[in-house]
Amino acid sequence: MKLIDELYELYRNKLTGDEEDIDMLAFAFLEEMDREDLLNIIKDLENQELYDLMGLYLIESLKGKFASENYGQRRSPIIHQRNIH
Repeated sequence: MKLIDELYELYRNKLTGDEEDIDMLAFAFLEEMDREDLLNIIKDLENQELYDLMGLYLIESLKGKFASENYGQRRSPIIHQRNIH
């Protein structure tokens, strides 16, 4: 993605590349963008980049949703009842 390449080139010698730096860079970038700016970036994406973007969004959103509802911890085991005669 052109945007990622540009951000990387701008900041590769200024940041360590750890998760905290990347989060800070991403949020600072988004803070400067408005809806139209973001839509223009999306319009310029190639098909695979758009699928990747939506895939990450879906995965992370679903993970957050399941985690917020403690999904795995609430589940009770399924017990199949059988009538054996």
